[in-house]
Amino acid sequence: MKFNHQVIEKKWQKRWDDERVFRIGQPKPGKKFYILDMFPYPSAAGLHVGHPKGYTATDIVARKRRMEGYEVLYPMGWDAFGLPTENFAVKVGRNPKEVAAENIKNFRRQVKSLGFSYDWSREIDTSSPAYYRWTQWLFLQLYKKGLAYRAKANVNYCPSCRTVLANEQVLDGKCERCGNPVTLRELEQWFFKITEYADRLLAGLEKIDWPERIKSMQRNWIGRSEGVEVNFRGLRKDATEKSRGAKMKIREGEFDVPVFTTRADTLLGVTAVVLSPEHPLVDSLVSASERKAVEAYRREVRDKSELERTGLKKEKTGVPLGTAAIHPLSGEQVPVWIAGYVLMGYGTGAVMMVPAHDERDFVFAKRYGLDMKFVISPPHEVSEARHEAIHHGKKRKGQDGAYTGEGILVNSGEYSGLTSVDARQKIAAALESAGRGRRQVNYHLRDWLVSRQRYWGAPIPIIYCQSCGEVPVPEKDLPVTLPDDVDFRPTGESPLSSSKSFHDVSCPKCDKPARRESDTMDTFVDSSWYFLRYTSPNEKRRPFDPRAASVWCPVDLYVGGAEHAVLHLLYARFVTMALHDLDQISFEEPMSRLRSVGLVLGEDGAKMSKSRGNVVNPDEVVEEFGADTMRLFEMFGGEFSETLQWSTKGIVGVRRFLERVAALGERAEESEAPPPDLPGRQAGAETLRLLHQTIKKVGDDIEAFKFNTAVSAMMILVNHLSARGSVSPDVFETFLKLLHPFAPHIAEELWERLGHSDLLAREKWPVFDPGLAREEQMTVVVQINGKVRETLRLPSDVSEDEVRAAALASLKVRKWLEGKEPKAVRYVPGRLISIVSG
Repeated sequence: MKFNHQVIEKKWQKRWDDERVFRIGQPKPGKKFYILDMFPYPSAAGLHVGHPKGYTATDIVARKRRMEGYEVLYPMGWDAFGLPTENFAVKVGRNPKEVAAENIKNFRRQVKSLGFSYDWSREIDTSSPAYYRWTQWLFLQLYKKGLAYRAKANVNYCPSCRTVLANEQVLDGKCERCGNPVTLRELEQWFFKITEYADRLLAGLEKIDWPERIKSMQRNWIGRSEGVEVNFRGLRKDATEKSRGAKMKIREGEFDVPVFTTRADTLLGVTAVVLSPEHPLVDSLVSASERKAVEAYRREVRDKSELERTGLKKEKTGVPLGTAAIHPLSGEQVPVWIAGYVLMGYGTGAVMMVPAHDERDFVFAKRYGLDMKFVISPPHEVSEARHEAIHHGKKRKGQDGAYTGEGILVNSGEYSGLTSVDARQKIAAALESAGRGRRQVNYHLRDWLVSRQRYWGAPIPIIYCQSCGEVPVPEKDLPVTLPDDVDFRPTGESPLSSSKSFHDVSCPKCDKPARRESDTMDTFVDSSWYFLRYTSPNEKRRPFDPRAASVWCPVDLYVGGAEHAVLHLLYARFVTMALHDLDQISFEEPMSRLRSVGLVLGEDGAKMSKSRGNVVNPDEVVEEFGADTMRLFEMFGGEFSETLQWSTKGIVGVRRFLERVAALGERAEESEAPPPDLPGRQAGAETLRLLHQTIKKVGDDIEAFKFNTAVSAMMILVNHLSARGSVSPDVFETFLKLLHPFAPHIAEELWERLGHSDLLAREKWPVFDPGLAREEQMTVVVQINGKVRETLRLPSDVSEDEVRAAALASLKVRKWLEGKEPKAVRYVPGRLISIVSG
């Protein structure tokens, strides 16, 4: 039976909207559920078929929860600030405000066409002053607590986007937005002190139901490591030479060069100390003879990206400072160098070079002919032989460079013979006793850089006064709105800096002329707290109602892309913890449960892009096949978290399934009799059993996010019902309740045709009967010494002794046992008998 999806889908979307079916009320205790999608940024290209995959999953859960009696908060909004919208606006020469409004209108239309059960009365737009007023409020709260600060630092700069980027927004040395190489620049910028929450961010991962992959990515990004901060005493050469060629006087200075290491066991293998070119001690330690070379090298690496400087496959370069440092244990002098692969933003900005036991140090030392000292021997190798091989740069079998593993210390004086583990403890204790080091915890995580030199973002609410310095904008004066008298094209400076109306302000403290901060905030600040705004989106006196937030939060189910593991997800956790500490909310984690959605690829198996010509427009799919078909296809195509390849053949197959469902609906309308008798069966028994098995399967699979197998189970039931001469209306109605979350439009239509005036969306979720779902017979596999030798069909209620007896009585089993008594018989209930022969 063909059905007119265009008429049906518009009909039910209108009724849901007219009756406000998805507006929420006050939940009863234990009956609230907050479901949230990672809201999209509304690009000019419109919705792509990847978006509905995640939205369909959350809609399925939302509809099921409502049928189970829950009040469900399920909102939608727009992450409308940021580079994609601004770049498009610059390209077409229009104000980003106009472009964003048009994009949102189009996105809203597309999302609604798919029948998702969002509560549209709670829609938000991060680029609206009514919203970013509270993003600025958040900035001020962090500023007052000392968690927002301005500092000069080496920062990532994208020459293409002409703005700085947070470390998390640089992927393999490239801008995560435009894909162009990123350079380093020293600039004064605004940061959020996320590092202060490093340990809590790690500990909190143990309390939330998130994919292990996401947790692992956050752990690795935070990068907690325990080690020792070692102080090398810096030596500087007297810049005054008595005569040409005369020896320079060396005097021990008051310069301690701190170096953090997790491998104190390799300390006696140090042959140099290497500083970052930006290290503040470079100017004090460099000798007069090396100063020109050092300055030239610093200019050379100044604008190189972090990846260019640190990548394992990149060439390692550096220059000596012409000075030395004293080894804290041996008292020997080791040379001091600067090298691009050492970054000021990580650790102390200095490293101890151990070429024999670190790959980058090995490459660097080989390039410049620096000494190598072998001090860690693998337990199974002769230390002297390996020492010679490494020292002379010879490669032995299985060795491509430094030995970086743990082992037994050699060539390390009193520590020789100790294991790496024991040596680390004893060397740390010796350093602490001598006042030349201390145990310390270090992190890979850096503070979150939130300044952006772009127009389309929330202005940072700070005013600069010559008399008062930095002055926060009073909360009563928020929002600080974006001006229109600017050139939106990026130049490397914020476009706001050219606006007179924006900058001509008075100091809130002294009333003297002052100027505003011209940078805007990273768009990830907007999305770090948006889930709170949804709980009371029309609140005008505060960002959210604390009572509403306490009722609905944390989010019970959050769905989105894994690419945000160390961007949005990490930032949202930090902001939530900070707001908890500010007594604004009562919880510390924003989302209790997270599920990641896999990408949707083009029909050619490649990522969809205009250049490849493989983009699938959801409008066209909905027009030709219907929203229900598209929803079911994206759920049926494979595991939810895995990639899905678009398939025209596949979507045609799903459409045909829905047509079979419609045909069954016609038969159910006409039939009141139970299905005909089947050979050897009671009338309708098999149908009831399969129905209740399907109820259990679909319910369990929705909870486990196994939507593909849930759809498969419904298809099996439909095939079974289609083979019957007539269809029981009761059975078909129960099936429609299962289908409704997946394909709500056709389910509502067929429900109405069966004579119901109430909405299917308001019906109760079916409950399976274990007795009716139980199979009358079961299949038990018999293994002998691990190989399958027999398959038994037995009544499902037989005891273990009866299963054992049946297995041992089988002629096939007796043949393989050759008359011997089995040594062991193990029974896996309902599945397997495993026999070990004598």
